[in-house]
Amino acid sequence: MPVKINGQVYYRTAEVCQAVGIGKSTLFRWMRDNIVQEPAHRDRKGWRLFTEEELGSITAETSRIQSNQITRATATPSMTR
Repeated sequence: MPVKINGQVYYRTAEVCQAVGIGKSTLFRWMRDNIVQEPAHRDRKGWRLFTEEELGSITAETSRIQSNQITRATATPSMTR
C-alpha cells in the first residue's frame, strides 16, 4: 500500500515491482546499471520511496522495445548438379 508523507504519495520497492511486473533483482540491476535512476527519497528505515514520476519512468522502461542487432544471413543459392 502506498504511503502518503507530507501530501506526497510514495511507493516502496515491492509495490513498484508488482505494478510494473518485474522482480526486485531486475529493478536493482537496472538501478545499478543506470537504466533507471535510484529514487530521490528514502524513509526513516532507509527503504526506497518512489514517486509517481519515478514509477512512470520504470513503467516506460518495461515497455521499451529495441531493434535486434543480429543481422540476418542471406540465403545462398543451392548448387545445381
